[in-house]
Amino acid sequence: MPTRQEVLTWGDIVALVDHLMPQMRGLFDALLLITRGGIIPGGMIAERLDLSYILTAVVRFPTEIADKRLAWPTFLQFPEGTLLRDRRVLIVDDIWSTGRTITTVIGRVEAAGGRAETAVLHYKPGSSLFKQAGPTYYAAITDAVIIYPWKVRRGMEGVPLPGIQPI
Repeated sequence: MPTRQEVLTWGDIVALVDHLMPQMRGLFDALLLITRGGIIPGGMIAERLDLSYILTAVVRFPTEIADKRLAWPTFLQFPEGTLLRDRRVLIVDDIWSTGRTITTVIGRVEAAGGRAETAVLHYKPGSSLFKQAGPTYYAAITDAVIIYPWKVRRGMEGVPLPGIQPI
């Protein structure tokens, strides 16, 4: 059975963020954007929340391990614990697929003494390795391969993209 794809436009992203924002209650002390996927939605959320305390996390998992559940992450970049301690931190990524990256970041934030909440544009509960967990806030549930507008030209050779003309 072929995997269904959803090719999103910038207008779709605005609509997803519009759907996400009313779910959030109260003030956040910091945004922690998971690169690269969380940078654009995180920037949009930061503007909407008028929040300028923005941090980034870069997490990589080895790809050569057959059982992905046994892969140990490498943090290429992560804020110092003092930047997270006693703060309500909104962790932002574009998608919760397996949940490995975002739950790893949650663990680091909580270990530093922060209070972590998560926001993603898309949640894929069917592929999540964490059946008892999920994002705090999400705009849509899907089982499709999501192609965000910022990923259209990268690594998409041979993928038909309706309405997008090659340069």
